[in-house]
Amino acid sequence: MELERKDRSPTAEKSPMSKDRLVQLIAAIVLAIAAGGAGALLPGLLEKSDEHALRYTDVSVEGAPPIVAIGTAIGALRGIIVDYLWIKINIRKEQGLYFDIMADAELITQLQPRFAAVWAFHGHNMAYNISVTTHTEQERWEWVNAGIRLVRNRGLRYNPNNLVLHRELSFWFAHKIEGVVDDAHLYYKREFAREWHYVLGEPPVDYESRIEWIRQIAEAPATLREAQRQTPEVRRLLERLNEEFVPIARGGDRLDFDYRFLMEYGQWEAIKAQTETARILGLEERFRRTRPWFVTLDQIAGDPELEEAWETLLLHIRKRVLLDDYNMDPQLMYEYTRDLGPIDWRHGQAHALYWSRRGMQIAERRVLKDDDIYKVLNNDRQQMQAMQDLARSGRITFDPFTVEWPGRSPEPRWHDTIFDMFEHFYAKHYDTRGAGGEGFINFLKNFMGSAIRELYRSGEWARAEELMERLDGFFGTGQAGGPMGADYRWSLPLDVFVRDQVFDQYQYQPHLAPSEVNAALRRGLRVGVGQNRPEVLEQSIQFAEMVTDFFRSHEFHDYETHFGTGRLRDLLGQLENSAEIAFVQLMTDPTIPLQERLTIWRRVDQHELPGLRLRAYDRIQPTLERQFARHPLSTQQSLDQVFPKPPGLEAYRTELARQRQLREQRIEEQRQREDRQRR
Repeated sequence: MELERKDRSPTAEKSPMSKDRLVQLIAAIVLAIAAGGAGALLPGLLEKSDEHALRYTDVSVEGAPPIVAIGTAIGALRGIIVDYLWIKINIRKEQGLYFDIMADAELITQLQPRFAAVWAFHGHNMAYNISVTTHTEQERWEWVNAGIRLVRNRGLRYNPNNLVLHRELSFWFAHKIEGVVDDAHLYYKREFAREWHYVLGEPPVDYESRIEWIRQIAEAPATLREAQRQTPEVRRLLERLNEEFVPIARGGDRLDFDYRFLMEYGQWEAIKAQTETARILGLEERFRRTRPWFVTLDQIAGDPELEEAWETLLLHIRKRVLLDDYNMDPQLMYEYTRDLGPIDWRHGQAHALYWSRRGMQIAERRVLKDDDIYKVLNNDRQQMQAMQDLARSGRITFDPFTVEWPGRSPEPRWHDTIFDMFEHFYAKHYDTRGAGGEGFINFLKNFMGSAIRELYRSGEWARAEELMERLDGFFGTGQAGGPMGADYRWSLPLDVFVRDQVFDQYQYQPHLAPSEVNAALRRGLRVGVGQNRPEVLEQSIQFAEMVTDFFRSHEFHDYETHFGTGRLRDLLGQLENSAEIAFVQLMTDPTIPLQERLTIWRRVDQHELPGLRLRAYDRIQPTLERQFARHPLSTQQSLDQVFPKPPGLEAYRTELARQRQLREQRIEEQRQREDRQRR
């Protein structure tokens, strides 16, 4: 009994328990050491994964919707569901059931947001397949925009390092908006230019000012608190907006300084700048009668004590809208403008360039397999094509209230950039299979050939000769002993080279014609009118008429869309419209001396383009006024004395307003007839 009691003593009972606790203690210590070691290694691992682009996002659950968390929780079952939905989507795609695909594609993007192929498929389906089934240009544009927004604002937030998504998005801007294959492409160009005209404002013309303009947005305060700290008067401006603007414009709801506010401010700014259409249609008076928010905004924006505060606030809002609504980095936009050329963000190719170049910088490192090198090559080609189009049509003249298409003309400052980028990409893809390097050689030859012709037509012969000499060094006599031999056409006389090239190129690249017509008319105005050499102006007009007649009589270019516009024919437009665009851009170009522009202004009606001043005056007057205010001549004379109003201006404005009203009336009557037919 005593022995039995001894066995049950407290000491005997605690002995096994003590061993267990000792094991647990040791395990806890080992676990703590292991966790500490893992924590110490984690920053280095993350740094290495970022360095080699091994992570898709910095935070794995960043912004994930609830369905994603549910999908993650169900584990392997999620993959089975996604496989089923993907098979179902492809079957319906083959059946042409594009609308039915939408819900399933959306569900896949929620279950597997890092399945980049579905984002690309979903966006393409909206921008291409569904858009062309609609009946109006506006509906088409809404679907195209929806596809772009899906990939840009959502897909790339989940897959910021995916090169294919960058290239796909870049291609849509270049092909769907800037291309000519869609019947509604002219409508897309106009609406896109209007949107970005309001988002960023009208860009400065000269290059250095444009760099500074976008730099200010990139370096703007990121928050309202920072904006108030930088400019204390911002606080007072915010108070006035909340007290006076909000009750009228938002019905008492809070004011968000977002995309919607920028659109309202952009309209106010364009109306106050008195664009041609705004002045003719009396939009300021109309807005004052029909939109009370306009009057209130005008009162607040017109307060001279708040001028600096407005500048700070607008820069902040534009930065936030770029980051939040467009998923675009203002710092990259500034760097690309500074390092590449005078980007006008109202041009679709500017965005094609942005996304392809951003993909090269942050996503290219993920493409490690040799079999995927074509992805890098295609993305680099996309960059070069975007710069090519910016060189051909990168200068934009646009009135956001007009129903006309944006006026475009060549931007030769891109030529040197393209030469530099050619050398970079040729070296980069020299050994890429599929003649990667050779493709860039052919691109440069074709593009520079057209650039030389444009420079020749604009009278910039020295610059054209310079480009030919550089090309001759790359591919001509400078390579006479090379393995490929020399291409001696680059050593031909300039006029002979141009003559041989012109109409041969129009057969294959019809979009070159508008820029060459613009260049010819621009030279005709500067030399023929400015230097009083009417034969030069006559030659320029003859060339423009010849190209215009060629396009209007050629069967291919005479194709008419079901929207009633010529897919390529109307891109060139009437000769008088081409002359007007060239004249407006010439009169507002700050790189041309004011005295030269003044001479052209006073003489132009005496030559073969009568009435040109009447059509252009309201379009150039606001820009000329700003430029003239900085000119020494402004201390002695007024703008009206230097650039006098053309005779008959008021009568012309009245007649133009009448014609616009009649056209709007016909459009409305047509719309009503179509509505009755549908019913």
